[in-house]
Amino acid sequence: MFYLDHAATTPVRPDVVQAMLPYLGDRFGNPSSHHTVGEAAASVLSDARRRVAAVFGMRPADIVFTSGGTEADNLAVKGITIGTALHRGGGRSAPMHVITTPIEHEAVLASCGYLERVHGASITRLPVDATGLVAPADIAAALRPETALVSIGYANNEVGTVQDLGAIAAVTRATGVALHVDAVQAAGWLPLADTGADAISVAGHKIGAPPGIGVLAIRGRVPLEPLLHGGGQERERRSGTENVAGAVAIATALEIAERERLAAAARVGALRDRFIARVLALVPSSRLTGHPVRRLPSLASFTFAGTSGESVLLELERRGVVSSSGSACAAGSDEPSHVLLALGITPELAQTAVRFSFGHDFGAGDEQRAAALLDAAADAVAASVTAVRSGP
Repeated sequence: MFYLDHAATTPVRPDVVQAMLPYLGDRFGNPSSHHTVGEAAASVLSDARRRVAAVFGMRPADIVFTSGGTEADNLAVKGITIGTALHRGGGRSAPMHVITTPIEHEAVLASCGYLERVHGASITRLPVDATGLVAPADIAAALRPETALVSIGYANNEVGTVQDLGAIAAVTRATGVALHVDAVQAAGWLPLADTGADAISVAGHKIGAPPGIGVLAIRGRVPLEPLLHGGGQERERRSGTENVAGAVAIATALEIAERERLAAAARVGALRDRFIARVLALVPSSRLTGHPVRRLPSLASFTFAGTSGESVLLELERRGVVSSSGSACAAGSDEPSHVLLALGITPELAQTAVRFSFGHDFGAGDEQRAAALLDAAADAVAASVTAVRSGP
């Protein structure tokens, strides 16, 4: 199998497995228990929190462990917006305003929809250009006195476009509005410290930890209303018995990813560029989506006019290549990608999209092999379409 769908999930790193195994066995304590077994677990959890905080350049108290990226996004968007309204003294009836874009992950968009539908919040969904970039000037122009949050994805999960966080953070800092950054796809490829963000979401399974663990790193000065209530864990920001093994796993994965990040991004980014060039040269119908330069080192997405993206994916899998048409969270949907539509791509062309996302094991020569297999798959689909149109 030639696995080129790392944006959906990554294999668990062997070092991560070894690090978390003791906490799935004999070292099983509940960190909230006031006895030696529980206190040992609490010490391990505290150490994992410290290690994660160091990667973000934040304080251990700023780290909230969650069940994954979706929960981290929900907690940030809903929790900061409602928390800010309560902090301002207007209660839940106070005006709430959130700025985001139409290309965000479903976890952000659905959270905004919830605030709009249930709490009467006003949501500004700023347009992006044809490459997926939002203009910082548009964010500045959209700010209002009641704006509680700007939520922007660091790097898009479907087309790989990387936003100018420095310029966006300068806008939010100048006005005191909280900036939430969904960094689920960026982790391991782009820096997580010194982004200017007030809250950052990551998911363990995108960086070599198992599913079921995520992080919301949120600065202590930002008001946050919890979504989950109960025992008051995570400094009363996320109740529920802590996942000690998961915390150790994501701490280990983040440390490894950060240690390898610069070298991996340079190496895989160069292979990605060669892969893109070969695909565009080999497949006449191919068109690169997203920004040509400001993009994740690990991702390349194309449309193939006159074909079917699903057909290309099936042909690729017949040849041993595993990839996707876009976000795994939208898999199975017959609707065209909301990201591609927001980039101005027609629904018909959006249905032809195929995304390739590479891991740290993507090596020299793999880009040639992948491009050749894609060329063969696209030719097979084109021949099939021609045969159908020609009829008996």
